[in-house]
Amino acid sequence: MLSVLINERSGKTPMPANKFNGHTDLGIGIGLRTTHYQQILDEKPAVDWLEIISENFMVDGGRPLEILDAVLEHYPVIQHGVSLYIGSCDPLNKEYLKKLKALTHRTKAPFISDHLCWGSVDGESSHDLLPIPYTFEAVIHTAERIRAVQDYLEIPFCIENVSSYAEFNASEMTEWQFLSEVSERADCGILLDVNNIYVSAFNHDFNSYDYLHNIPLQRVAQIHLAGHSKFEKYILDTHDAPVKDEVWQIYAELIEHIGKTNTLLEWDASIPPFETVHKEALKANLILEAKAKRLSKSA
Repeated sequence: MLSVLINERSGKTPMPANKFNGHTDLGIGIGLRTTHYQQILDEKPAVDWLEIISENFMVDGGRPLEILDAVLEHYPVIQHGVSLYIGSCDPLNKEYLKKLKALTHRTKAPFISDHLCWGSVDGESSHDLLPIPYTFEAVIHTAERIRAVQDYLEIPFCIENVSSYAEFNASEMTEWQFLSEVSERADCGILLDVNNIYVSAFNHDFNSYDYLHNIPLQRVAQIHLAGHSKFEKYILDTHDAPVKDEVWQIYAELIEHIGKTNTLLEWDASIPPFETVHKEALKANLILEAKAKRLSKSA
């Protein structure tokens, strides 16, 4: 029954085909934030693509959709959700999914994403991205829900690793094993947040590169980069500063293995001028270009 779990706990399981072929080379994107709306609409800066928070546009009309439609005239848009809570035990919210699907028809996004987390109990939302116990039971439960969402939305779905600040004693595997098993069993993509890997690695004392080297990298359809705040005993994923050098190093290692892949800079607090955010995002091009040069020399 558990044919994919921990590779049958022995040996390797053949990977399903990557359904994101053709959708992983959009370029370098940034998050669409209200602070930058007017400049983007007026000046139409040269940005490869924009990511929206789905819930901000799951409305029946008004200014949010007017802004979105104007943006869609000039930029590809990818949807990223923050309240699907795919690991929760509550039934999937049909009204939420109905609105989400309507939005995908509007944006024509090639895929969408949300977080590998839980966050609701008995219909009450925590408004937070809470870590899931890394158990075999949770793998099956979460993967089945992802398949149901993906089937209903009729477009590919990516699951994102979250930053975490607590662990469960009940866990039966590492976080990267859990992400691997869920994505394989659900046959979904991965939105790999490199900053979240670093944050969780520091908070829980594991090696970021062990994580990176032990997930199905062929499933990575998108990458997130962001800044964080480091305190004496923990790191907080604050999205309010430039990307730290250690995170850029992990990104470079990732690109070395998977090549050019949709990359997005998140900057969600203390948001600076558009030019500052865009300049920070474009640092990724230095790593992508270095990889391309190495490939051309070896060809």
